[in-house]
Amino acid sequence: MYRRILGVAAALLLLSAATLIYRPWHSDAETNSTPGSTDDPIVTKSYVDQKLAEIQGGSGTGTGTGTAAAGKLEVVTVPVDKRIIVQDGGELIVRSGKAIAYSADANGLSDMTDGLDIQPGKPVAANHLILFPRGGRGVQADPKQKNGLIVLVRGGYQLQSVN
Repeated sequence: MYRRILGVAAALLLLSAATLIYRPWHSDAETNSTPGSTDDPIVTKSYVDQKLAEIQGGSGTGTGTGTAAAGKLEVVTVPVDKRIIVQDGGELIVRSGKAIAYSADANGLSDMTDGLDIQPGKPVAANHLILFPRGGRGVQADPKQKNGLIVLVRGGYQLQSVN
C-alpha cells in the first residue's frame, strides 16, 4: 500500500513539474505573435512590392522590357523586326519559329541541352534551354521566315529593333 501511495505521489509530482515547464513557454509563444507588435509588424502592400522588385532585380514595367518573376517563365512574342536581349544569368527556350543567335561581341550563347556554344548568326534549336551568362546577347527570328518567335524567358529582357 505504501508503494502505491508513493507511486501516485511521484506521478503527481512529475505531472506538476511538466505543467510548470510547459505553461510559461506556451503563454510566451501566444503573446509574441500578436499582429502589429514589434515581434510581428504589419507592413503595407507597397513595401512588400518594393522588396519583391528588389529581389527580382527591378520591375518589368515599360514597353519592350520585362522581368520574369523569380523562378517563373514568361511567354514573350518576338516580332520579325525585333530581337530579344536577355540580361545576365537569364534563360530562354524557343517554343515557336526559327531563331538565330545574336551577340554584340564574338561570344555566343550557352545551349544547356546539348552542352554547346552557339555562335552569333547560327540557328538556335527549339525546346533547348539557352543560358545567357552575360548581357548583350539574345535571339532574333530568322529573316527568311514571315512570322516572329514565341519564347519562354526567365529573368530580365528587352526587345530591340533589328535594324
